[in-house]
Amino acid sequence: MLDHNRRGGVAGLLLALAAGAGCGPSQEDLDAERARVSELTEQLRASQAQRETLDARLTAIQAQNQELADRLRALGENVEQLEGDRATLQTSLDETQRALDELRARERQARERLATFRNMLERFRSLMESGRLRVRIVRGRMVVELPEGVLFDSGRAVLKPEGRTTLAEVAQVLAQIPNRQFQVAGHTDNIPIRNARFPSNWELSTARAVNVARYLIDDGGVDATRLSAAGYAETQPVAANDSNETRAQNRRIEIVLVPNLDELPDLSSLESLGN
Repeated sequence: MLDHNRRGGVAGLLLALAAGAGCGPSQEDLDAERARVSELTEQLRASQAQRETLDARLTAIQAQNQELADRLRALGENVEQLEGDRATLQTSLDETQRALDELRARERQARERLATFRNMLERFRSLMESGRLRVRIVRGRMVVELPEGVLFDSGRAVLKPEGRTTLAEVAQVLAQIPNRQFQVAGHTDNIPIRNARFPSNWELSTARAVNVARYLIDDGGVDATRLSAAGYAETQPVAANDSNETRAQNRRIEIVLVPNLDELPDLSSLESLGN
């Protein structure tokens, strides 16, 4: 079972999600966010159960180890066999301890991710309620989404005054999230653009992402080493491009909370394949 603090953290995140639903996120977005929180909670619960099992196994192995030591002292016979059994148990003990340490590290990372998500949701609440941004959970990553209309005029990459005001508030939140990298991603609808400044939607989406990143750095005080920028044109729509309303949803800037390296799968076993 999760302890009181963990239950409180998850409950707080659900309340933050509910509070931010007023004018910002759709019901679909809130359902997705709740599903992700439930998934993380279940992962923590499963990790807790696994850790308890490993703790019990560790205790049993330690007891067996001590029993063998006592037998060696009491009997003084079959020393080689007993020492062999003891060495085997010690190996099993070491492996169990390593597995337990890894599990505890994963539990800590899961708690830290939940705390980060909750903190960002709380800080973005006013912007969500005003409809200037929404927060989504996409493939396990937190995504802050700003619509084109808040930041740019149609077909342009110059930030509007309203967009600068919004980004200044966003920058205050990002600057206070420690040890995290963010990617600014530009997205467009599927209507082609072709002019001297932007030969295609690739150039438009990239220019918008770069200008947002520059503003966050130069005027928002976000450390440049924590930001990257990318343009995706129309390749990652969030809605069908079949109406003015759905195309407007696809014209957006996303600020993605990038997972830390220690949160990614360990691929060290594949290193030899590249040699």
